[in-house]
Amino acid sequence: MRPPVKEPETLRIKLADIPTAKPENKKVEPPVSPLEDTVSMPVDNDRARLDPPTVQLPNPADQQPGDETPTIRVQVPRPPAAGRPELGDDVPQPAPQLPPPPRTSDENDIDEPAPRRSRKPVLVGLAIVVVLALGSVVYFGSSGLGFGGATAIETAAPPSPAAPNQLLKPLGNVQGPSAAGIAAKLAGPTSSPALGTLTGSVVDPATGTTLWDHNSSTPLTPASAGKLLTMTAALLSLDPQFRFTTNVVAGPDPDTVILVGGGDPSLSSLPAGKETVYPGAARLDDLVAQVKKATGGAVHKVLLDTSRYSGDPMAPGWENGDIAGGSVAPITPIMLDGGRSRPTVSEPARTGTPDTDAAKEFARRLGADPNSVGRTTAPADAKVLGSVQSPPLTDMVSNLLQISDNVLAEAIGREVAKQAGAPVTFAGGASSVLNILRNNNFDLTGVTMVDGSGLSTQDRVTAKLLSSIMTVAAGPDGGSDPRVAKLRPLLNGLPVAGGSGTLSDRYNDASSTPGKGWVRAKTGTLDGVNTLTGIVQDSDGKVLAFALMSNGSAIDQGRAALDDVAAALRGCGCR
Repeated sequence: MRPPVKEPETLRIKLADIPTAKPENKKVEPPVSPLEDTVSMPVDNDRARLDPPTVQLPNPADQQPGDETPTIRVQVPRPPAAGRPELGDDVPQPAPQLPPPPRTSDENDIDEPAPRRSRKPVLVGLAIVVVLALGSVVYFGSSGLGFGGATAIETAAPPSPAAPNQLLKPLGNVQGPSAAGIAAKLAGPTSSPALGTLTGSVVDPATGTTLWDHNSSTPLTPASAGKLLTMTAALLSLDPQFRFTTNVVAGPDPDTVILVGGGDPSLSSLPAGKETVYPGAARLDDLVAQVKKATGGAVHKVLLDTSRYSGDPMAPGWENGDIAGGSVAPITPIMLDGGRSRPTVSEPARTGTPDTDAAKEFARRLGADPNSVGRTTAPADAKVLGSVQSPPLTDMVSNLLQISDNVLAEAIGREVAKQAGAPVTFAGGASSVLNILRNNNFDLTGVTMVDGSGLSTQDRVTAKLLSSIMTVAAGPDGGSDPRVAKLRPLLNGLPVAGGSGTLSDRYNDASSTPGKGWVRAKTGTLDGVNTLTGIVQDSDGKVLAFALMSNGSAIDQGRAALDDVAAALRGCGCR
């Protein structure tokens, strides 16, 4: 059991205008940040012909409501760290301040082979840290999301969704929508034939009351919504300050070193100062420099230890075409830039041998023979010659939900298995995730997972489970549910409708535009599968948690139809 949760702390976030996303069938230039001290990174946009945009993350700005530039003040309760004091303070710290990376020519020329889950990238700019507003600037006071028990967020005159120019404050009780009102509001958009087989659930997270249910206990293919299960289990079971560690240890001979895979897929081949799709990633150059200093540069051979993982590196229901298509790489405990052929691009072709490639590049930079790389298992007491670490878990969770990164999701799922004492395999990770959810009182009836990312066509999840995860993450502060503080970081990673991540180029037609900036949700897309899971503020400022799952739907039409349903919730007074 974790120790009691500390009082929430306040983060202040500065928002900037969001450039319009460009058409997805054109080569585009990455936008220039309107702010200084931002990080530019390509952002993956979920599954089929979606949208790796560029997100620009500013440093937190210490401004108060009423300043010229709107701000969000978000109180995010966080569980204290345990067991890793060497990694920092008890509470996860903000991401390090990084300069904007230089653009590279290959960032603008993205036209990769299209697998069964074909994707074309789009770039969009977003200056944001905690992803909680595009159409609104929200002040969450002492009760986090604005919940004071059953109290909702109150607003008078909502702003234009495209302009963050209004502060919403928890001013008092607001009557929430009724079940009958929501049913009437959703009757039209949920009847669209574009949705195929639809299941869904809408819940008031302040009270836990289900306001709308449409076959929510029927399991369907979740696509990337499956990542929410893995990240929920990770936040419930791992230290929030957990970091992947990549070590190099002394080998059996004086001129030999062993590269030990610690599970970090974000270790970057790029030089310091140039960001990849993984903000704050550890650098291979840093590891090389440490080893050269420790050995005096006298290294002639590199051995590779991948014993952290076992089993098949490709999950059931994955296809080899997913590698060339950029969706995933074989899951190994050491790789560079998630196995990408171009580290600054979200969806380039990936390598089929990420561990070997990483070891050979490490050897080359050390001055050793890349072709002499062999495999071994390092002794537990081997002398450490160099070590680098990933960003903390909470940062990785937020980033991977924004960009829907399959490889990072799988790596975190493997750590859930390792922490649980299960085999560090796909099966071990999936079973550990489900066991943790079950032990934390989530209903898993009908749920089956064979991977940690939702990429597999064999996964089955219910809308009831997805909405219950969102309900807990958006639940009242100060209540009796210890899960709330642990799962609050899930909200930080939710893409904003029309503004960030995998929702950056959506909510642009007449029927869905009302949801722009108000809907914040994790997307999921496979051939014939569309899902949307998140939160939305209705027209009275009431926060609602929802999950929508559509199977048997066309990609574009199904996505648009789901957006219409979520937008209808935004327009709901529904009493």
